[in-house]
Amino acid sequence: MELLSPPAFLMRTLLPGYNRFLGAQVSLYDPESESDEELKPPTPVSPDPSKPYVTLAFAQSLDAKIAGPNGKQLTLSSQDSMIMTHWMRTMHDAIMVGIGTALNDNPQLNARLLPSSLQQPNLPRPIILDTNLRLPLDCKLLKNFQEKKGRRPWVIGYDTQETGWQDRKKALETTGAKVIEVKSENGQIYIPDLLQTLRSLGIRSLMVEGGARVIKSFLAESNAVNTIIITIAPKFVGSEGVGYGSDLTSSQALKFEHARTELFNRDAVMALKVLG
Repeated sequence: MELLSPPAFLMRTLLPGYNRFLGAQVSLYDPESESDEELKPPTPVSPDPSKPYVTLAFAQSLDAKIAGPNGKQLTLSSQDSMIMTHWMRTMHDAIMVGIGTALNDNPQLNARLLPSSLQQPNLPRPIILDTNLRLPLDCKLLKNFQEKKGRRPWVIGYDTQETGWQDRKKALETTGAKVIEVKSENGQIYIPDLLQTLRSLGIRSLMVEGGARVIKSFLAESNAVNTIIITIAPKFVGSEGVGYGSDLTSSQALKFEHARTELFNRDAVMALKVLG
């Protein structure tokens, strides 16, 4: 796959009408700034100004599994679709995963598959949903920030009143993370408040990558997601793999229209626009 420009598939899906290379006008953009939005790279625009544009993006097997037994990381995507995913990351202000994914995969959530000259201006902000603040202090996200190879991770949680929560918050912040407290509902982070909080902090667009519980939470929340991009790998994982969404009710099922499907090597990548 061509490394020097975003795939047309993504441009037509997320940035219709923007025909120039994404990094062309960001030389003055300070990636750690939470203001100066006019200097930020172009990004999908939310029809609701109170929340970011949300792209739900993940890879799955033919039997709709996104991870192995007990959430073990699986390599589902081909190299071409992985490069496509890294381009997609540069089109968003932030990228989000849950603490399960952070613990199982120790991800970097960057654009390292792209040439180094194209990565830095558009690095997404890594965001971890982590109610109990379990993110390890030696994880790659914090190490990359300390070594100036990545942006400061934001850790989203709420004070559970559990013994040690405030101590863990202080330790994460001392190591470099920014801990953001949001509202909860039934012991879970309340997605509408989360999105409004992120928009108030300057996040215009958010790419949500998983894992299963996070995907389900966003699918179950009406008006949370704008676009879904699913990479379907020609593999079967089996019944022990981790799926998503199978226990959503019919009333929670999103309505969407097919935008486009394209092959990236052996993978079929499908883009769906969620209908309001």
